[in-house]
Amino acid sequence: MKFLTPSFLLLGLFVIGGMVFKSSAPRGCVDIMPDDTLFVLTGDVRRIPFAMRAVNNYPDADVYVIGAGAETVMFDSAHPVMIESQSKSTYQNALAIKDIVEKTGLDRIVIVTTEDHMNRAEYLIRHELPTTEIVTCAATLYGMPAARRLERWTTEYIKYIVTMFGIKEG
Repeated sequence: MKFLTPSFLLLGLFVIGGMVFKSSAPRGCVDIMPDDTLFVLTGDVRRIPFAMRAVNNYPDADVYVIGAGAETVMFDSAHPVMIESQSKSTYQNALAIKDIVEKTGLDRIVIVTTEDHMNRAEYLIRHELPTTEIVTCAATLYGMPAARRLERWTTEYIKYIVTMFGIKEG
């Protein structure tokens, strides 16, 4: 029973929690309606091309690219894209989305981000918009070495835990 030290138990809980975190992350992008509004969170180079491929199937959908660096992105789509480039964190993204939703009167939105980032992004946005229907559209982390994927999932899991304790920035 010596191996059941508090640090071993905490490590075990952390690993099990990480597995639950990963398995509970939304996968894919299937519930977009023709007239939905998509909010693409910047931060990973996969998100914007993924969103633009998805929106090409929905010519009436509105697209907002949210976050720092959005103004420097080149779009090879005929589809109009609105850009918000002031927010610099996922929490600030959530506040920017809230502002847009309140100004436009939306009652349903689609969030596009990478699968490892989706749990925390969705949590923060739901906290700001509790009565808005939120649909997730996750870009998968394909073509990335396993060690890098594990690092990204672990980082997002730690950020999610910190967020659950009320620390939204950082």
